[in-house]
Amino acid sequence: MASKSPDAVTDAVIELDRKINDLIAQRVACMAALGEQSSEHSDSVNEVSSSHSQRISDVLARAAIARRANEPGLAVDSGQSQSTRSGQYDEIDLDTDALFRQLDAVCLESVAPVRVAFLGPLGTYTHDAVLHHFGHQVQVLAVPTFAEIFSAIDNGTADYGVAPIENSTEGAVNQTHDLLVDNDLQICGEVRLRIRHSLMSQCETLSAIRAVHAHPQSLAQCRQWLQQNVPYAVTVSESSNAAAAVLAKQSSPEQGIAAIASASAADRFELCSLAQGIEDIANNTTRFVVLGRHQPAPTGHDATSLLISAPHKPGGLRRMLQPLEDAGVSMTRIESRPARTQLWEYLFFIDVTGHCQDPKLADVLTRLKEETPLVRVLGSYPRAAR
Repeated sequence: MASKSPDAVTDAVIELDRKINDLIAQRVACMAALGEQSSEHSDSVNEVSSSHSQRISDVLARAAIARRANEPGLAVDSGQSQSTRSGQYDEIDLDTDALFRQLDAVCLESVAPVRVAFLGPLGTYTHDAVLHHFGHQVQVLAVPTFAEIFSAIDNGTADYGVAPIENSTEGAVNQTHDLLVDNDLQICGEVRLRIRHSLMSQCETLSAIRAVHAHPQSLAQCRQWLQQNVPYAVTVSESSNAAAAVLAKQSSPEQGIAAIASASAADRFELCSLAQGIEDIANNTTRFVVLGRHQPAPTGHDATSLLISAPHKPGGLRRMLQPLEDAGVSMTRIESRPARTQLWEYLFFIDVTGHCQDPKLADVLTRLKEETPLVRVLGSYPRAAR
């Protein structure tokens, strides 16, 4: 931006804000019109709800296309060089993903509130994943078990659910995998959340800590840090990190109770953050799946999750994977779980690139159905940003 007086810059910002406000109003009006059209063409409440959920899926999928990295417009000229006092660079990378997710949430709320179930209580990393994917306008429904996430979507209490499926250091979340087998819901999105653990307490120093409470996975992810920094403290498993934070909040400083949770939990429960980033592995990341009743349309940057049972005979696993290799379809993940229906039978959870409607992947699925006793598409959805 060419050099301008402070008053001229202020006037320019006011004018841009007016234009942005007008565009947002137009986007909200379009979403409201879609809602009215759906109601007019539906004969029942269930049809309206189904249409609403499908529309949410489509809007979020289309928005994902617009937010792909390296697209034009995602870096802008700040008008300042490295030598300026502010230290800003000539280009600023904008967090458009967070910005547009919030805009999606505001616009979708004009049609009907988006209701999302997750494993509670409030303040967990899963809660953070919900807000990251759906924006802060979402209506959250904290439930006590993984099974109730699925039930809430089935009975219409929630439009979506969010559940963890794997952690980069601790591996698969088996409860989510087992529930995917037993239910017909679709995986319609994913969230990859960088997990940064904080130690929080009513105490003001590490030396005052006598017990550290957290979810077992979080305790495992911080084992070395705890041994080095609070070796005298016992570790206690809780149902969730948020539950641990609540316990720390309700304790007195004299009890010396600390919790491992996210920084947002420290703010939510007004606890003193004694240390941040205490996880032993710096790139610790949890992948969450977004569950719903509808499959998003292809975006060109998709993943597909499959449930497959390999033939129980010599070379069965090779026969299961051969169609993927022959077609050049990239497999990004494979997990096995006992089938629970027959001794020593296993089911395989496989993630591949592409959408099940893509011709190449559709041909692979046809071949797999000919070669294996079970092939089920758990969902095709936009891939999360790495």
